[in-house]
Amino acid sequence: MSPAAAAANPGRAVAVRVLHRVLNGENYAAPALDVALSSARLPARDAGLATHVVYGTLRYLPALELSLSPLLRGKTAPKARALLLAGAFEKLYLGTAEHAVVNEYVTLARETRFAPPGLVNAVLRRVQAPPEDDQSPEARYALPGWLAGELRRVYGEQAEAVMDSLLEPQPLWLRLGEQGPDLLETEGSLIERTVGGVDQVALDRPLRQTAAYQAGQAQPVNPASAAVVTALGDVRGQKVYDLAGGAGIKAALLALAGANVTSVELQEHKHAAARSNLKRLGTRARLVTHDLTRPLDEPPAPLVLLDAPCSGSGTLRAHPEIKTRLTPAAVEEMAEVQRQLLDNAAALVERGGVLVYSVCSVFPQEGTERVQAFLEAHPDFSAEPLPELGVPTQPAAIGALTLPLDGLDGFYIARLRRQA
Repeated sequence: MSPAAAAANPGRAVAVRVLHRVLNGENYAAPALDVALSSARLPARDAGLATHVVYGTLRYLPALELSLSPLLRGKTAPKARALLLAGAFEKLYLGTAEHAVVNEYVTLARETRFAPPGLVNAVLRRVQAPPEDDQSPEARYALPGWLAGELRRVYGEQAEAVMDSLLEPQPLWLRLGEQGPDLLETEGSLIERTVGGVDQVALDRPLRQTAAYQAGQAQPVNPASAAVVTALGDVRGQKVYDLAGGAGIKAALLALAGANVTSVELQEHKHAAARSNLKRLGTRARLVTHDLTRPLDEPPAPLVLLDAPCSGSGTLRAHPEIKTRLTPAAVEEMAEVQRQLLDNAAALVERGGVLVYSVCSVFPQEGTERVQAFLEAHPDFSAEPLPELGVPTQPAAIGALTLPLDGLDGFYIARLRRQA
């Protein structure tokens, strides 16, 4: 069979289909890619390529669109756009040879009918990275201008390093049990460093196939996210509410630390994921389904954690599609939801107890400004210093921001105490 007639790499086909769904707003990258890879059952090398192409294309999306726009006339069909973006990413940022990129994506266009092969051939041969003297945020950091401005305002002198770091792939972080390191290293995996009690790991196989994961000795979590639990202090033997608990990752960490956890979440399907994960880890938590924009009829507890739904602006490395969906108006809408959740969380804190508020966002509207407004409305609460979190932080007017550098996410964290 001649090279021209060879089939396109199946990893690229999966990547383009996932990108089409994500760019159309149908799904987020992580779940869409998980489903696609599970269905395709690709060899590890091809699955790795699909992952690199999906996340890399989304990380560099503003810069890629800047490069492609002069070569396209009129409206580009969504499927063609996804294919061209993936091909441009490989050529300009992944370092795949131009002839291989052109051949592969022309073949893929022909097989999938996502785009006219002639258009793909012409565009991918001509597309070039933005010129070095283009210092616009879209070209330099692959960020919308308003978002780059917000990051500069928040991080000041650290902003350039933060924006550069957000273009790096997300490493794998695992909170390991006592036997976890030995189980991983026996299989040939490598523990590269530890931050805040969480290990950065290079695996020799998919995570779910490792003995450590299967034995409940490994829990994926970013160190900045784990720091939110650390902010509660000693939880052993304590009753803790984990509010807006999602899939129960923080509930699991709390339970493993000896807390008596009640995790409250609106979406029932997330409880199913939490229940399965808790069972795998050999621990337990009480799971309650409730809309926290309304009061929760439960007795107060000494420790309450509200890791609130937010814009996700601190997780752009792991969820790069957020940068293309986020707007200033959406940030304000989230801040209003957080106000309601904080008010109802306060009622669950017993006298003398502690409320930790966190968001995986760096915007003041969701962080310091939200907490300041809360304290003004609840004079029986006051801010107090955070314990040592084990991760790099930047002080905020109230609380602190974790620095999204070297694979860490950006979280805002505040610790609030109710008067006895």
